Amino acid sequence: MSDANRADLRQLSSDLRKLHKLLIDCQSRVFGAVGTPFDHLQLVTTHPDFAWLRILSEFMVEIDERLDDEAVPSDQELTTFKSALEKLIGPAPASQPEFREKYLSALHDSPELTIQHGAVRLALGKLERPAA
Repeated sequence: MSDANRADLRQLSSDLRKLHKLLIDCQSRVFGAVGTPFDHLQLVTTHPDFAWLRILSEFMVEIDERLDDEAVPSDQELTTFKSALEKLIGPAPASQPEFREKYLSALHDSPELTIQHGAVRLALGKLERPAA
């Protein structure tokens, strides 16, 4: 089961990267033209209009740091990641209401994002482990 835990967490990480990029793209369209790619990076990392996305960025860093660890993720760790993400994107009660509101609005406005949300939900479903 241990190799499956790492593979499932890796899949979630990959799907979250795609989701994160689509969210940045959506927020960038709302914000408008910014100039060079460096200007865009500065905007994403420092502008208040993008601050809500940093919550997801930090969550992704936590997963990546865990994947860098040699020890295999435990079932409990997978459950913890699943619970934390569901508190961000649903269906669990929102841990970050501002994030959830903006996230749901972006889902409503972007079919691509909605499809990627489905991929993340599938990856989250794989994190469930039967009780021993």
